[in-house]
Amino acid sequence: MRKLLVSLLITGSLCLTFTPRTAVAGSGEVAAGIVGGLAVGTLFGAAVAGGPRYYQPAPVYVAPAPVYVAPECYWTRGEPVFDRYRGAWFRPRVRVCD
Repeated sequence: MRKLLVSLLITGSLCLTFTPRTAVAGSGEVAAGIVGGLAVGTLFGAAVAGGPRYYQPAPVYVAPAPVYVAPECYWTRGEPVFDRYRGAWFRPRVRVCD
């Protein structure tokens, strides 16, 4: 919608500028031209400068993350296991967490 308005304003101002008229300072036509030019410039500036507006997002409550408590763990020797490859018994290390 904004681009349409800008294009219409530009087209209208170009049509007004290409009409041949003689400027006579007798009846205030020059002052009307200056005021009209300032008004058209203001409209162009307002249409072009009105870019996208960014608004601050609404505040959101975020609950704090739960505190992770690591379990008490330790390493110890497990039950004896027979290793057929080596042909021997051994006790593997086992992690125990409470």
